[in-house]
Amino acid sequence: MTASRPPTDLVPADVPAEQLTHNTLNGVTGGIWRTRRDGRPAVLKLVTPPGRPGPAHWAGSDEPGHWNYWRREVEAYRSGLAAAAYADAGLAAPTPLAVDERPDGSVALWLSEAVGRPGVACTPADLGEVAVRLGAGHARRLGDPEARDLLPGGRPPGWLARDWLRDYTLSRPVAAPVPWEHPVAVAAWPRPLRDVLRALWERRHEVLAATDRLPRTLCHHDCWPMNLVFAAGGPVLLDWSGVGPGPVGEDAANLVLDTFLDGLVDVALLDEVAATVVDRYAEGLRGAVASEAVARAVRLTGAAKYFWLAPLMLGRLGRSAISANYDARDEAGMMAGRRPVLELLARWAAEAWD
Repeated sequence: MTASRPPTDLVPADVPAEQLTHNTLNGVTGGIWRTRRDGRPAVLKLVTPPGRPGPAHWAGSDEPGHWNYWRREVEAYRSGLAAAAYADAGLAAPTPLAVDERPDGSVALWLSEAVGRPGVACTPADLGEVAVRLGAGHARRLGDPEARDLLPGGRPPGWLARDWLRDYTLSRPVAAPVPWEHPVAVAAWPRPLRDVLRALWERRHEVLAATDRLPRTLCHHDCWPMNLVFAAGGPVLLDWSGVGPGPVGEDAANLVLDTFLDGLVDVALLDEVAATVVDRYAEGLRGAVASEAVARAVRLTGAAKYFWLAPLMLGRLGRSAISANYDARDEAGMMAGRRPVLELLARWAAEAWD
């Protein structure tokens, strides 16, 4: 668990500090607070080096190319990459106010507060607007997935994620054998759905290999409502800790699926959001990637991003929390609530294979 208040050497006890919702399991995040710096509103993110207690699959790494390299977000802001990555497409990032290296090895990352409507209050049109801007930003980076043109000397930074999609997904702690016939699974998910999800899991390496053949661009790798603020000047994209080269379609696929996985947005909007995001993402990529190729890329990368989810959920049934951060539903509620998302994932996987 992270502290409810930041360290007093960063935020004095008499200065307000509100802890913000975040993934408390991630070893690189010591806490995130809405507070003040020099009398102005600010967000403080405490970035911590490897070694903080927590689950192994969320541990930080000293290796710059690792999917969870602990200093990546610090470098993304300090270098200007976060601000410039999709700026031409109208997708902003918070402004860095200060980067304080602390004696204990952690880093205090101070950012401007993005003021506006929170991402979880999104509409399908809102997510479509994010998607078209993502598409335009990705089109701009198709020939430069390492953002060489944004950095001094035109050299790719060593701290970009090397192969985020593969490294992250294969690190998820799925235990064998997967209990596909668990009574709770049989009651919640019909056999045709379980059969496709099982096939997706068994073909995970094939699916990942297929994403390697897609055009490469600069991906954010965690685009979902909790990392979005709809400000007056346009959407602001938060949390640049995973930025690096990746396949076209991945950020859009995640924007569709992850919007609904934790019960934060009404799943009744799923089909409308999926259609809107795919169409508008293709609009943003128009002239760079054909629309039918964009749609297939979204389906394929969505399958690659979440082939592990159903097996992980089934392995935890009756034993431990399926989600410890954002989703407040009980086991039955989560199994039922995620079913429509998994059904879409299964359709995407089957269509991508065909």
